[in-house]
Amino acid sequence: MKVQGTASLPAPRQQVWDLLNDPERLAKLLPGAERLEPDGPDRYKVQMKFGIAAFSGKFQGSVELAEKKPPESLKMRVDGRGAPGFLKGEGTLSLHEKSGVTEVHYEGEAQVGGVIASVGQRMIEVASKKVIQQFFDAAAAELKDSAGRERS
Repeated sequence: MKVQGTASLPAPRQQVWDLLNDPERLAKLLPGAERLEPDGPDRYKVQMKFGIAAFSGKFQGSVELAEKKPPESLKMRVDGRGAPGFLKGEGTLSLHEKSGVTEVHYEGEAQVGGVIASVGQRMIEVASKKVIQQFFDAAAAELKDSAGRERS
């Protein structure tokens, strides 16, 4: 399954870059993330709770940030396994700043297998879009919060 789109974040590109590369803050952005721990340079062990339709469960896996070109782009790889199946994905995030707002262009591919894949391609696509939107909504909120803390 291919995913692509654009999200606007209310901060300059360097602040968005810093957010995406801070494991403590990144853990707050990943929907369903229960734990994110360093596992080497730019690699993290992750435990997530995730569900599609009637299938849900815990996944354990990894998140890796690769091919970094600060503060322009990076590749994010996600790999997880759990009782409901597996999730594997890779995507590129490109950051473009316009008037203090950063446009994040993303594109990549994801694979879902096991029992959770039985819900059908359309449901998986809808769930993927929802998770991506939740990630960027959380990023926007975190950037607004951190800007508010800096002004205080």
